[in-house]
Amino acid sequence: MQRAYLLALAILLAATQAFAQGTDGYYKLGPDSLQQEGVPHGKLEGPFTLPCKVYPGTAHTYWVYVPAQYDKSRPASLMIFNDGQAFKNEKGDIRATNVLDNLIHRREVPVLIGVFINPGKRPEQPEPNAKEWGDRTTNRPTEYNTPDDKYARVICDELLPALYKSYNISKDPEQHAIGGASSGAIAAFMVAWERPDQFRKVISFIGSFVNLRGGHVYPERVLAGDKKPIRAFFQDGRNDNRGAGRRGGKYDPKRDWFYQNVRLVAALTKKGYDVNYVWGIGGHSSRHGGAILPDMMRWLWRDQPVSVDVGDRAERSFNRPADNGEGGRKPPDR
Repeated sequence: MQRAYLLALAILLAATQAFAQGTDGYYKLGPDSLQQEGVPHGKLEGPFTLPCKVYPGTAHTYWVYVPAQYDKSRPASLMIFNDGQAFKNEKGDIRATNVLDNLIHRREVPVLIGVFINPGKRPEQPEPNAKEWGDRTTNRPTEYNTPDDKYARVICDELLPALYKSYNISKDPEQHAIGGASSGAIAAFMVAWERPDQFRKVISFIGSFVNLRGGHVYPERVLAGDKKPIRAFFQDGRNDNRGAGRRGGKYDPKRDWFYQNVRLVAALTKKGYDVNYVWGIGGHSSRHGGAILPDMMRWLWRDQPVSVDVGDRAERSFNRPADNGEGGRKPPDR
């Protein structure tokens, strides 16, 4: 009897502790997001600086994840993460490099070059960090929240050519994905929306598809425009920013993050897009998105080629590190 009581008390205390952390306290990183014994680690190269002509006077800092399985003689797929400092943070809510290590090792996604790019900034401005993602200190609000083609030009016309010079990356847009959180998520969607000739896969955490700088317009754009070859996975929480208190306490649906995410997914679904989504209980946090990133990536890359030949031993084994011979990779142009 006493043992059952202690067990019930422990469960109650655990639930109370999680609730005390807020609604996001229930979302935890799983094994696919953690370092695992026996899994080869990719190399994180950088930081590198990308001069920017689209936004004169600014530059973007980025890092490149090169998986252990990267073979410079074979084109690799590409996954770009906006707000790179947050997605690559080894102690953060996402830990994308661990996800890439684990999924590539088990052949659940193709061999991917990962790029972690921060919003642009002027030389005197500080680099974004875990506490300040750059909304008050960098060009982030302008680049990420304005529904135009400028940030797409940064990624497609400035970043991609620099990457192609240094790595053997496929030029097939079906092999290019981009993702982000909050304002970085709407920026990721904008890149694919404006340039499906270059990017056709999108991951969105708690996307800011709201009227910060007009970003609430995408449901109408989707319904009014021709269908584009975009595949997208959205995550948001019912306790994301809900629009109250922004206009003298009066509810503004255009500033309701959850409502606008639901609107966009509904528009994409109605138009026949390849779209998936998860609505949780969390707030404006990357905890839920980080916890399900492995599943989001598996879904995004679900149609990669697969062998069903029972004699194909390579297909049935772990994805081993590549042997690129002497000399290694050519470093990115700075």
